[in-house]
Amino acid sequence: MAKYMLLIYGDAQQWDAMTPEQWQAHGEAHGAFNEAAGGKVVGGEQLELAQTATTLRTDGTGSVLTTDGPFLETKEVLGGFYLLEAADLDEAIKLASRLPEVHAGHSGVEIRPVVDHG
Repeated sequence: MAKYMLLIYGDAQQWDAMTPEQWQAHGEAHGAFNEAAGGKVVGGEQLELAQTATTLRTDGTGSVLTTDGPFLETKEVLGGFYLLEAADLDEAIKLASRLPEVHAGHSGVEIRPVVDHG
């Protein structure tokens, strides 16, 4: 089985504006995804707000610089992830298509194969 990282992106302002009822429906949709995926979900978490991120990079002289927040200024931010085991990309797409972010107008899911060093 191959592993795929499902990166969930969305507009943080849209997420902040969701009502408790919308959050409940959103959570139920993630529950349905997890139920459909069964044991294929290896891990996953919702992430804290993008403003809490810390970015590391070199300053060109070998010293490490830290920057508060995400590196890129984008409307969509990384909000969470799942690590999924699937037979192939087609199966990963089929399962990821169940995530509510795929169907919301302000968000999306990026699927990235995980490199197997083993």
